[in-house]
Amino acid sequence: MEKFEKLKVFFSEEHKFKNPVGRLRDIVLKTGLHETFKWNFPTYTLNKKNVIAIGKFKNHFGIWFFKGSLLSDSDQVLENAQEGKTIAMRHWKFYKESEIDEKRVSKYITEAIEIQKKGIEFNTTKKKKPTKSDIPAILAKTFQTNLGVKQAFEGLTPYKQEEYIQYIIEAKQEKTKISRLSKIIPMILDGKGLHDKYR
Repeated sequence: MEKFEKLKVFFSEEHKFKNPVGRLRDIVLKTGLHETFKWNFPTYTLNKKNVIAIGKFKNHFGIWFFKGSLLSDSDQVLENAQEGKTIAMRHWKFYKESEIDEKRVSKYITEAIEIQKKGIEFNTTKKKKPTKSDIPAILAKTFQTNLGVKQAFEGLTPYKQEEYIQYIIEAKQEKTKISRLSKIIPMILDGKGLHDKYR
């Protein structure tokens, strides 16, 4: 099947997210990116370089940003596409059409295009996973003032501990670190891992 036909099928077939992915497509096409079809998903390129892709699944739909780790992510909406495996790709998930804000989505896509135009690349060397000795200062301070959090954290598996450490370390701004810390403390106290709900 030709790429044009595959695109037609993707956007026209009956699916609970048929209308929302159509909206995302309309937003993307306004940017001038070239539409093609790769890995079973509509993919949008600039000078034959992948910039974004649109995906739909059973419970969500969204946009993949191939160099998402380089985006400023001012609204804190991006997630690692495959935690522990992908380095640069980030995913913006939506669960219903009303969550699509064209202005916000366009802002992210425009930034992704600018990064590609400038030829900015990411370091493909995988970072060494942090160990407990790499615990960020803001988390270590919490352990000093709240022994319950410290004990709960130490009761987690090493893999879950590393996920939380990485989550804090990856935050670029101090206010984001504080926001992420407040989010994860209840999860740590419940003995949950950062990504348990996706497992």
